Amino acid sequence: MNMHRSHDSQIDHILKHNQLSVTDSRKKILELFLQANGALAHGDIEKKTGEKFDRVTVYRTLQVFMEKGIVHTIPTPDNSVLYALCKDDCTEGHHHDNHVHFVCNHCGNTICLEEVVIPEVKLPKGFQPAEVQMIVSGICSECH
Repeated sequence: MNMHRSHDSQIDHILKHNQLSVTDSRKKILELFLQANGALAHGDIEKKTGEKFDRVTVYRTLQVFMEKGIVHTIPTPDNSVLYALCKDDCTEGHHHDNHVHFVCNHCGNTICLEEVVIPEVKLPKGFQPAEVQMIVSGICSECH
């Protein structure tokens, strides 16, 4: 029970901090992220909230969270998208997600390794980077 209460206060803090009104869909989707140990696929989010919210509501909520720097996307090898909670230093329209994403070949989880920073990539003159993603695959600590 206590764990649920701490999620509630975290959810309220995240929404208030980003000047977002507290709606059922925002609360439910944030709760999913706080419970998940890693990234969530759009389909998973829809499945877990489907009985309460339609696809458009889920999509719009995720878009708002991305714009506000609450969640970030992670590309996958099969061209689908995963969503994960951002760290505290992401701000509106400016993500600081320069950490490594780890994909476990055993359980399939995608985990943000916040403490593992992507080294700066030196690009040739005239190239302007917009985003750098690094995905490492292998066996996670849970499956090892």
